[in-house]
Amino acid sequence: MSTRFLGEFEMESASAAAAPQQTKRSTAAAKIPTQQRSRERVERMLAAASALISEGGSDAMRMSEVAERASVPIGSLYQFFPDKGAIIRTLAERYNALGRECIEKELAPVRSLDELSGAFARLVDIYYAMFLAEPVMRDIWSGTQADKALRDIDLDDSRQTGRLLANVLERLDPQADRGAIAIMAFLIMNLGEATMRLAISVERQEGDALVAAYKQMALRELSAPR
Repeated sequence: MSTRFLGEFEMESASAAAAPQQTKRSTAAAKIPTQQRSRERVERMLAAASALISEGGSDAMRMSEVAERASVPIGSLYQFFPDKGAIIRTLAERYNALGRECIEKELAPVRSLDELSGAFARLVDIYYAMFLAEPVMRDIWSGTQADKALRDIDLDDSRQTGRLLANVLERLDPQADRGAIAIMAFLIMNLGEATMRLAISVERQEGDALVAAYKQMALRELSAPR
């Protein structure tokens, strides 16, 4: 093993000895790179972390392994990510941003309740397929309830996706109570995320049934007269 990682192993061993047995991620923030070379290096770090999470889960991932796989000095990794929690939160925010882009794209052309129902049903199927196909996404979301920082990211994402849904509902019915629409849309999107987490934690057949039930409930609410 390269000597540049020995200090990191000693640091992690000391931290593990001093820390409580329960895994606890800090809330340290990642540094945003400004130069092209730094951005490329950060992308390698995140790609390496994603691969490691896919192989063994985020709990088993070590900062030294991320640096080694990304072919960067350990100091460079810590320069941008103070700890692995910062890496995980960055990945979570990226997945959330991709999800919002998908939602915005599907909802943009909607001009009727029938079109909304079709678009929403497709979005549920797309999200579920993403969870099933992407081990890193599953790992991150599975740990959301145990990590306050990830819960905050999750909550903010629900508010943003709820706003996207509320915009469509307000466009379809300009006379409707906007406050009530905002609450309903926020709740629907947050429940959707909770449903996905539940669905991937059980056997596939039961998970499929849970997602189908959520879709039916949400579509009934979206189609209800206001």
